[in-house]
Amino acid sequence: MKKRNIRKIALALVLGMMVPLSAHAAEADLQLKIDQLTKEVNDLKGSVKKVEDKSIGKWLTIGGDYRFRADSLHGETVAYTNAMVLGGLMPKVMGGTMTMADAMAAAAVPADKPKNESLYTNKFGLDLHAKATQDVTVNVKLAMYKSFGSEGTEATTGTYFADRVGVMDGTISHVPSSSLLNVDRAYATWSNIADQPVWFSVGRRPSTDGAPSNLRSNKERPGNGGTPALLVDYAFDGMTLGYAPDIDMLPGAYAKVCYGRGFDSGFKTANNSLKDTDMLGVAIIPIETDPLRVWLQWNRGYNIFDQSAMSTTSFGMPFSATTNLGYIDWFGAGAMSTLKKVGPGSLNFFADFGVSMTNPNGNTSNGLGLMTNTFDGIFAGQANDTSSKNGWAVYAGVRYDLPSKTKIGFEFNHGSENWIPFTPAADDMWTSKLGVRGNVFEPYIIQELNLKPISSYFAKAFFKLGYQYYDFEYTGSNNWVGAPVKISSIQPTTALMMAPVKTAHDVYATFEVKF
Repeated sequence: MKKRNIRKIALALVLGMMVPLSAHAAEADLQLKIDQLTKEVNDLKGSVKKVEDKSIGKWLTIGGDYRFRADSLHGETVAYTNAMVLGGLMPKVMGGTMTMADAMAAAAVPADKPKNESLYTNKFGLDLHAKATQDVTVNVKLAMYKSFGSEGTEATTGTYFADRVGVMDGTISHVPSSSLLNVDRAYATWSNIADQPVWFSVGRRPSTDGAPSNLRSNKERPGNGGTPALLVDYAFDGMTLGYAPDIDMLPGAYAKVCYGRGFDSGFKTANNSLKDTDMLGVAIIPIETDPLRVWLQWNRGYNIFDQSAMSTTSFGMPFSATTNLGYIDWFGAGAMSTLKKVGPGSLNFFADFGVSMTNPNGNTSNGLGLMTNTFDGIFAGQANDTSSKNGWAVYAGVRYDLPSKTKIGFEFNHGSENWIPFTPAADDMWTSKLGVRGNVFEPYIIQELNLKPISSYFAKAFFKLGYQYYDFEYTGSNNWVGAPVKISSIQPTTALMMAPVKTAHDVYATFEVKF
């Protein structure tokens, strides 16, 4: 019995010793599985993070804008003689089959009051901003702009102003035309080149809607890609090289050199000696901050094409240049500022000044040169004028922003007799107001809806009511072909290419959404 008890006790001791060993083995196995699972979870987290980093929201930003606009347009012209009709009848006069008096009578155009009392337009833009690689981004803007009940330019074009006789490459989607969604902008930017504050950008550049016109359009400042609205408002294909040094005394300062192709003349043949029209510009922005922005600009347009190409085609037909007329230099300087807590709101204001200097090469289009020659002079047998013509313009405005999201603004601009900018893509119905030789007054009021943004931080919806009054002093606003003629001196026998508008009015209202 004792031996049997001893055996039981020994067996119990052995079993007791084996149980801890088995438990330790199970615990070690469990820990190994936990470690493996932890590693798998961490690997999964890393994979998820990589997927998140490459998700659409991380590299692609989508925005845009929509605008409905209603305009009521009224104008007044003075009696004149249509030079194109008269020129077409001159062979009959020279051949003796028609008298000069009969030709003048056939070309006579009485004073008129053109109007479009209810013009409605739709404008839509889609913005895409893509981060392709480190320091390389691509920006794209697709845009559509059309009149209600029209798939062409007939509702907004006429024989009054050279920038509104049809649509050119640089004004597509900026002048009402069709419902096509065109590429308004598409450019790539390489920043931080060689780890320096240097950038290079190429493509269809943001050379429209520049400062300070962003105030009346209720948009954000265009940034370092924009151009001064007083000098340039045209969709250029080109490139920019910029540099933004860190200077304590000049916060936000940068400078850039810009190049753009305004017109490609195509293959050179025995019948085509046209040169390409190019633009070169240098911008210096010594201060770029929220309360103050200052800019200096120089541009030169080389081998300027003739705007009288419409004489060889029907109005509204595609643009076709016929000759190069010379080059134009532009100089500009301006500033805009914001003063907060002026009374209950904030006060925004700006002033801009520009100079244009033409350099004709002696070529003419229909007898007219670069800001030189009149039809009356041509019919009188006067020699071609090749002298340079200098013009100037001033542009100023204010906008007062109230806490109620009401914004009240007023703008004024004046252009001299020989003032000529490059702004045919400006968002004005009659003609680009900043290219007017005379005066333009524009009061407006903006009322933003007090609604929470959802699509983006800058999303908003607002109504706008405005009025533009054009007081023309000389003919040829926004036209660099032919010498200007003082409106008050025009007689019924004065030969002109386009109907001379004396005054024009535009009462407009919009509903706009930015997302």
